Parts: sequence; C-alpha cells; structure tokens
Amino acid sequence: MAAPGAEADAFGRYRSPLVSRYASPEMGFNFSERRKFGTWRRLWLYLAQAEKSLGLPITDEQIQEMEANLDNIDFKMAAEEEKRLRHDVMAHVHTFAHCCPKAAAIIHLGATSCYVGDNTDLIVLRDGFNLLLPKLATVISRLADFAEQYADLPTLGFTHYQPAQLTTVGKRCCLWIQDLCMDLRNLERARDDLRFRGVKGTTGTQASFLQLFEGDHDKVEELDRLVTVKAGFKRAYLVTGQTYSRKVDVEVLSVLASLGASIHKICTDIRLLANLKEIEEPFETDQIGSSAMPYKRNPMRSERCCSLARHLMTLVLNPLHTASVQWFERTLDDSANRRVCLAEAFLTADIILSTLQNISEGLVVYPKVIERRIRQELPFMATENIIMAMVKAGGNRQDCHEKIRILSQQAAAVVKQEGGDNDLIARIRADPYFSPIQGQLESLLEPTSFTGRASQQVARFLKEEARPMLTPYQSKMGVKMELAL
Repeated sequence: MAAPGAEADAFGRYRSPLVSRYASPEMGFNFSERRKFGTWRRLWLYLAQAEKSLGLPITDEQIQEMEANLDNIDFKMAAEEEKRLRHDVMAHVHTFAHCCPKAAAIIHLGATSCYVGDNTDLIVLRDGFNLLLPKLATVISRLADFAEQYADLPTLGFTHYQPAQLTTVGKRCCLWIQDLCMDLRNLERARDDLRFRGVKGTTGTQASFLQLFEGDHDKVEELDRLVTVKAGFKRAYLVTGQTYSRKVDVEVLSVLASLGASIHKICTDIRLLANLKEIEEPFETDQIGSSAMPYKRNPMRSERCCSLARHLMTLVLNPLHTASVQWFERTLDDSANRRVCLAEAFLTADIILSTLQNISEGLVVYPKVIERRIRQELPFMATENIIMAMVKAGGNRQDCHEKIRILSQQAAAVVKQEGGDNDLIARIRADPYFSPIQGQLESLLEPTSFTGRASQQVARFLKEEARPMLTPYQSKMGVKMELAL
C-alpha cells in the first residue's frame, strides 16, 4: 500500500494511542504543542516584565504587545523557521517577534534556550501532578467505599496463590488502598519538591544577567525571584547547569512508576478473582468478550491497566540513563528522549487511573461463589478449632490430632483423586470419637470466626488513614468515570 500524500487526514499517519484512544483531554492538552509554546511566550513576558521593573529600558507598549499575542501562534511559520534554523527556540523567538514587531528586540533578552524549555517542563510536570492527584484520590475514595461495604464478608485468603486463612473482601481491598495511599503521598511530595529553574543563563552562572544589570547582584537575584513567583513557584533551584538537574526527572518518573506497580498488582488481583468468579469488573450490556467465544467476560479493563502499567514502569529507565550521561553543565542528548518519556509517563498514569476509577465504581461481588469456595476449604482450616474443642471436652490432644489427620487425608483423596467435594466434616460427624462436640460443629465452622480482626482493621484504617488523606481533594474528585474506548 502506497503512503498517503501530504494532504492525507490524521488517519493516514501514526498517532500515539495514548492520546488518540485513552488519555483525558486535560492531560492531552497539558502536553500539547499549544500548551508548550503558549507557556514559552508567557515566560518571555514574565522575563520582560521583571526586567522592566528592575530598570531595563523596556516600554509599556512592548509589554502590551506581548500580552496581546500570547496565544496568537503561527505554527506553520514556526515549523518553517525551525526547518531553516534547526533550532526550535529561535524559531519561536522569530515567530513571536513577527507578531510583536515593537517588542522583537527585547524578547528572550539575556536568556538561553533552557529558560523557556526547562522552565516550561517544570510547569507542565507540576500541572501534570495536579491533574493526577485528584484522580488518584477519587480512586482511593471509591475503593474505600467498596472496602467499607464488604468489610465483614469472609473470603478465602491466598498465600503463594494457595488457600490460606480467611480474610474479608473489604480487608483485601484495604491492601490495595494502602499502596495507593503511599502513592498519593509520593506524588504530593514529588510535586512539592519541584522548584523553578528560573533565570540562570547558559551555564547556570547568571553571567548574562549580571552584565545586563551592570554587575548588580541584588537585581539579578531579584529578577530570578520575580520570574519564579510569576510562574507560580515558591522556590527556584539555587544552582543549575544549563539545565535543571536531570535527577529531578528521575524522581518524577520514579513515583509514577511506583504508581504503575500498585495499579498492576490491584488489577492482577482482580483478574485472578474474575477467573475464580468471585469478583468481576464492570461488563456492559452490549460488550463483547471474545470474537470467537460469545460466553466470555474477559477483564479487559484490568488487562488494559496491567498492559499500560508495564509501559509506565519501564519509562523510568529513560531519565535514569539520561541523568547518568549528562556531561558537565549539559549535553543535548537528553532532549529528544525527554520529549517522549516525560509526556508518556503522565499520559499513561492518567489513563490507568481513569480506567481503575471506572473499574472501582462498578466492581461486582458474588457472595455465593465466595461462600462455596470457603466451604470447600474451611473444613481443613477448622481442624485446629476442632482439636481445641475436643480437649476442652476431655479428649486427648494427640489422639484427636491423629484421628483428624487420617480423616483429612481421606477427604483430600476424595477431592483430588475423585473430583468430589470436601467431606471431612461429614466424616467427623460419622465418627463416634467426636460425639462430645457434635453440637458445636456448626459454630466451629462459622466463617466469621476465622477472619480475626479484619473488620476492625478495615474500620480503623479507613477512618484514621485513608479517608483523612482525601480531604484536600474533596472538591476536585471526579464524577463517575465512563470508559472512553
């Protein structure tokens, strides 16, 4: 098939599915070219305003001209200029100057490319966190409601994916929530640790600005402070090379990768529970699970989360390698890589949070299936309780242990070799040795007596830890999430 011509529509060229299929409009815009280059222009305006306030010969007319053209971006001209100059920042300087002829002479005054490039990245990263945090809080809130609803419902626990002591559906969900609460704290910390690069010049020494202000160090420091505040930051890095340290990107993507690991674990659990038919993710009326097998209800939402979470977890390798090979004050081999990995990390985190919210708002629990599985395994787990009851009734602990060992092996053979149900309790009822406790067997087999303090742990965890963390996000928590595709 021949490649389409230049006039072909968007379907004739590759588009990242992160944007075309999955990501929210707000996160897509945050990493868009319009957001990026519009922010560049605002940074040039902040610089000019600050320089003017500190005495440089910049007129009100020049400032007003810049203010009037912040979003008047001729992207075609900018692309042509970049093709000619092979320099993206200077291409946009020329494009901005074209619509601001009076301000042309003072645009980018004293700055280097990283003044707009790196500072914009820091703004976008900060705003990316601000988009993710309410979504993460919403997921925690939805799962907290689920955990509270099923705090008392016994379910079979698994260690090594083998039947273990009972827990409750709500307690298991709290394990998921606890990981997400850690992620919430980590994202908040990473966002709050971000500083502005500020105005630092070509190698971070601020030499060009010191020259502009004729050796006045106080004015250079005030310039840095003014621009930092205008950009919405409380602090700027005190030292930089040409760029802010690429270790910052490592920290940012590390917390997002950790979030990816949490969501992968949660959705893997849901997929396993779906196979057991105990819990299922939402399944729409007209949804098709398989093109070949009409009966199937595949957990495609959880599978999508796992698939994209793996991508998110691998992205942190990029800034790790980039930070390790930055020579001295800076090398440009960071640039193309960062264009991809920073945006993809936030877009992917946005997608899996939105999808997990959709899952958490529609989880379906099947108590009867859970109860049946408990009945299959509980007789073996109850043997210690039965031994204790027999001892209290005057029996010998060692004799009772041997009796139950033999009966348990017989029951296990029925389950494993004959495919039958676990009949251990029936065998105990039929053995005269256990007649002293026949009236107690039902109470000894009550599932809630095997869940320990699970219900109380759920209540305390939600009250003291999970829900208080959500307070700052109450007004921003999203409405019910519909799946895009």
